[in-house]
Amino acid sequence: MGALGAAFGASQRRGTPIDLLVVGLGNPGSQFVGTRHNVGAEVAQVFAERHGGRLKLGRELALVDELRIGSKRVAVACPQTYMNKSGDSVGRLVRRYGVSQAEALVVVHDELDLPVGQFKLKLGGGLAGNNGLRSIKEHLKTDQFARIRIGIGRPPSAQSGADYVLRAPSKAEREELNIVVEEAADAIEMMLEQGFAPTMNRYNTRKKRT
Repeated sequence: MGALGAAFGASQRRGTPIDLLVVGLGNPGSQFVGTRHNVGAEVAQVFAERHGGRLKLGRELALVDELRIGSKRVAVACPQTYMNKSGDSVGRLVRRYGVSQAEALVVVHDELDLPVGQFKLKLGGGLAGNNGLRSIKEHLKTDQFARIRIGIGRPPSAQSGADYVLRAPSKAEREELNIVVEEAADAIEMMLEQGFAPTMNRYNTRKKRT
């Protein structure tokens, strides 16, 4: 049993554990749709829609659906807590779906330390000041889960980070983010077929788009 199973006890789930749990972070409510902080939720929604999924509010404080993709069972969720309370939902999702291996939980989130138009994959490590990741770590008692980090760039010097992430990007940035959202969904597809490490190697070492 991996770190997540040790924290939550995957045996609480009856039946076979899920193959992959994809969690897209963001804030609930129409006022936050299209903002930088919700780009993780956009990836989860796009991935679910590709496979005919419909995210509905469940008992885990999230919009969630369970998909069958080939031989794999995949749960896709967007927590409906605010970002800094994401762990309240993710902890329940991990228990519900019997997630025991770190690579079976993939959290998609915005990343200030990456420029717009880039995304990177990561397993474990620091939180980069992201309150959603901090909340998840507090609930799971570990930071050893997979992440897809969607670059949103740094705010202008006169603007606070909190204000920046809660605003909609410029038109040019939006066009870049639309491409990255689709590419990040592609990366999830590859994870299902080839696993996390090969997917990380492919996307983290590819050439930048021009």
